[in-house]
Amino acid sequence: MTATGGIAAAVIGTGFIGTVHVGALRRLGIPVAGVLGSSGARGRERAAALGVAKAYDSLEALLADPAVTVVHVTSPNEAHYPQVRAILAAGRHVICEKPLAMTAAQSAEMVRLAAASGRIAAVCYNIRFYPLNQQARGMVAAGELGEIRLVTGHYHQDWLSRDTDWNWRLEADRGGALRSVGDIGTHWADLTSHILGMRPTEVLADLATFLPVRKRPTGPVETFSAAAGATEDVPVRTDDAATILLRYPGGARGAFTTSQVSPGRKNSLTWDIAGARASAAWDSENPDHLWIGHRAAPNQILQRDAALMNAAGAAAAALPGGHVEGFADSFHALFRQVYRDIAAGRRDPASAWATFEDGDFEMRFCEAVMQSAAAGRWTPVPAR
Repeated sequence: MTATGGIAAAVIGTGFIGTVHVGALRRLGIPVAGVLGSSGARGRERAAALGVAKAYDSLEALLADPAVTVVHVTSPNEAHYPQVRAILAAGRHVICEKPLAMTAAQSAEMVRLAAASGRIAAVCYNIRFYPLNQQARGMVAAGELGEIRLVTGHYHQDWLSRDTDWNWRLEADRGGALRSVGDIGTHWADLTSHILGMRPTEVLADLATFLPVRKRPTGPVETFSAAAGATEDVPVRTDDAATILLRYPGGARGAFTTSQVSPGRKNSLTWDIAGARASAAWDSENPDHLWIGHRAAPNQILQRDAALMNAAGAAAAALPGGHVEGFADSFHALFRQVYRDIAAGRRDPASAWATFEDGDFEMRFCEAVMQSAAAGRWTPVPAR
């Protein structure tokens, strides 16, 4: 029996984000029993680099390991559905990277399977767990901003801004029909819905593919890494960028853009929420500061400090004020809460982590975006 009550994890996927998962688990003291790579050789190589004792040769071998209680799915998107089905059927808890699935039909089935399994099933929307996003959620819930009127923002990156940039996400059959929206736009939509306590009900979308032909390397390429060597020209139909208008219950409006082709924007997610009483805004590249705007009083900048924050924000903060909490810390905070619920055997009603139901909504949102862009008109997000 370990200090974590016999709980141990395995991680599927050994690329950029899988490595982040391993690091966050270690910080929590959760043993990592092993990893599963895209091949046996790849898994063994990455296990050795990460200091993980075991590399599984197959998902079947992973699920046959009695030490594994929880499985983290960080594989390419097309693998999420079959892998999660197998994990739940084997009676394991699961934490799946976003997007949850390739289609809303798949995600709906995953919701049903998760509910029937009685296991914890979480989606890795980690950006919720920057403490000032929890602070903002608490402010909205307490009515400090007043009735919500307008939500705007963006999620912009630059790592696919050249025709020589390549990643599996560019391929629709591996990453899904939507790329900038599915890969990063769902983070924005999930985060703002979480903060507001409501989801958009209609969308009007415009999608753009600025680089319809790209040079694909003949060898492997890591996420956020440059390619080298021989290439071949291939057509690309997934979206480089998108502009999306939103309608919310009660009359609120929204607008945001996504881009993976904006030079200099390394990983910039912003949101700005305007209410009848006050406004608030946050930038992921300056994550320890929350702007609060007033009509008849000086505007404020709240620096993350548990002593200055509301209960929701303070509960999410792990470090003293002035010690910046960033990307890796958000995974630590997310997993800390999920593993607390795994140990308890149920989800705490106060937990903030995204459920499979949340992941299913994002798939329905994506399909509404695609339908709207194709038809050129407002399109409802289907309800369940």
